[in-house]
Amino acid sequence: MIRPFSWRLPALPHWVGALCIMAMASTGVARAGAVQAEGAQAGLSSASATQDDAAGVAGASQAAVQASSTEVPQAVLGRAAAGVTSRLDAVLESGVLRACTTGDYAPYSLSRPGGTYEGIDIELMQSLARSLGVKVQFTKTSWPTLLADFGSRCDIAVGGVSTSLERQKHAAFSEPYLVDGKAPITRCDAVGRYQTIEDIDRPSVRVIVNPGGTNEKFARQYLSHAALTVFPDNVTIFRQIAEGKADVMVTDASETLLQHKLNPALCPVNPDKPLQYGEKAFMLPRGDVVFQQYVDQWLHLARSSGEFQKIVDSWLK
Repeated sequence: MIRPFSWRLPALPHWVGALCIMAMASTGVARAGAVQAEGAQAGLSSASATQDDAAGVAGASQAAVQASSTEVPQAVLGRAAAGVTSRLDAVLESGVLRACTTGDYAPYSLSRPGGTYEGIDIELMQSLARSLGVKVQFTKTSWPTLLADFGSRCDIAVGGVSTSLERQKHAAFSEPYLVDGKAPITRCDAVGRYQTIEDIDRPSVRVIVNPGGTNEKFARQYLSHAALTVFPDNVTIFRQIAEGKADVMVTDASETLLQHKLNPALCPVNPDKPLQYGEKAFMLPRGDVVFQQYVDQWLHLARSSGEFQKIVDSWLK
């Protein structure tokens, strides 16, 4: 026996239903007005029918108001009330793209005297700003305060930001622009000792890490048996390894390659086979699809034109 074909719409958020109710209520008001007008023109007594329609409309309207006040996301209502549809509109209107960055993570973002910044993400943000016809304004943040600062002070957060499910709970991300991963870096004469997590996760191994980001999270999750030191300065942290005050650090493979370039006494350990998969992306406001699509399209065109790779190669090769 052949069963008839059937399909279902996917479940939608409750607030979408609320908006539909409001739309139906509005349609009902128009229909009730039309019924009343026809009754008057034809001399018919349609008062009871109109009253019934009006009562139904009132009930639907009341239900819609109640539903919208409790179920429609405040972000949706807030943007509608303010007449702002996207952060993209705000950036274009103000003429400024506000970018949060830590300024302590080469090769992506490094602060310089005088309040300037340099790095892969800095140059990419300058390119994004040019595409918008606006200026870019960099705002100093830190890894422990990144999410809070981003939500209140910036349009985008950059500087080697790794995607993570925890961050995704509070913000959105662009398409990844680099595939990266966690890899150890140590003195070149000790590379053979730290090939695996098991090699590093020992009480005799002095692991050093910067606070507040994915490096610390990785160390606390996978290197709990090692002697862990949280070092506050992410710029000078590698000197601790070079000077023998720490044995190893696990950070992004791209950073280990740059640090080897800057200090040949330090060597990355299997950067092409990282201990954990990772991606770099730009942090964006959650729920702002318009802005996210623009950033993704700009990134796509920068890749296609060769501009993106030229910037990356200038720092990593």
